[in-house]
Amino acid sequence: MPLHLLKLAVGIDVLDQLRRVRAAREKERGGSWVYTRNRPRRGAEVLAGGSIYWVIRGQIRVRQLVTGFRTGREEGGRGYCLIEVDPRLVPTWLRPWRPFQGWRYLPPADAPPDRSGGGEPPPEGMLAELRALGLL
Repeated sequence: MPLHLLKLAVGIDVLDQLRRVRAAREKERGGSWVYTRNRPRRGAEVLAGGSIYWVIRGQIRVRQLVTGFRTGREEGGRGYCLIEVDPRLVPTWLRPWRPFQGWRYLPPADAPPDRSGGGEPPPEGMLAELRALGLL
């Protein structure tokens, strides 16, 4: 099973806002990627079908398939990595996640399943009850 990455969508309040920001950046840059200082050491596992899962306001809400990594050096000599991602945002079931800096690995067992249809998720109270019952 592929390994995934987890990243906070800083300054983003709702999924539609992330969609607009990612689309604007793709148009501006000519590609869809996420800038980070450190290249994942376990990149081969991520490239085996892994995604980057976005945390928006304390909940994993959406993912993008990771398609590659590009590394380089800034003018000052500091290294960076561009995590290349598919531009398509795939909504997932909500999963609470605490804040962190940078990115983290997300084991497949902790990754929320995709939501079919892409509509709005059920109310958080209902999701909490389903989780408590072990149904999510």
